[in-house]
Amino acid sequence: MSDTDPRTPSDEARPRPQYGEYATPEEQRARIRRPEVTEALEAGVAPQPEPVALSSSAAKPAPMPVPTTRGGQIDRIVTFGLLIYGLFSVVTSIIQLLNFPEYANNFARVFRVDATFTNLTAGYLWGAAAAAVTGIGWLLTAMFTWRSMKRGRISFWIPIVGALVSTVIAAVLSLVGMASDPQFLSAVMGSVSN
Repeated sequence: MSDTDPRTPSDEARPRPQYGEYATPEEQRARIRRPEVTEALEAGVAPQPEPVALSSSAAKPAPMPVPTTRGGQIDRIVTFGLLIYGLFSVVTSIIQLLNFPEYANNFARVFRVDATFTNLTAGYLWGAAAAAVTGIGWLLTAMFTWRSMKRGRISFWIPIVGALVSTVIAAVLSLVGMASDPQFLSAVMGSVSN
């Protein structure tokens, strides 16, 4: 396009910007933070430069505190209670699962079956896997719960769902470990079917 092209507006023909329509997002944010800059520019006066921050943390605005209502306090109490109870359960479960032959024998006694778990290698392997899932499940649950609470959201359900998911996975792994001993499995299954 040439300078004589009528479609090219000259500086005089360009309308005066209103409401920040030609401002960059950075300029808009700066004016929102410092309304005195906007007032000075409208008055035709050069605005005072923004004071230099001493550190990068000083330039960041402080996060707004999340208002805690009565319902929010109850949610926090219940959530922390569930996490603490879950931690106690996880620690006792891990201790039991790491001694998998005794864990399997106790499982058989619940069904009043006289059976002894004998496949120790597979039992310790599957017990350790179930223990790891239990521990990692609690850690992930605590992490997601903390993030949710930090954002001010209702969080009591997260420990419940986390416990259900990790318990089901750990139970499947421990049952696979018990199934690795065919004699033990047939004795338990025979008792359950009777």
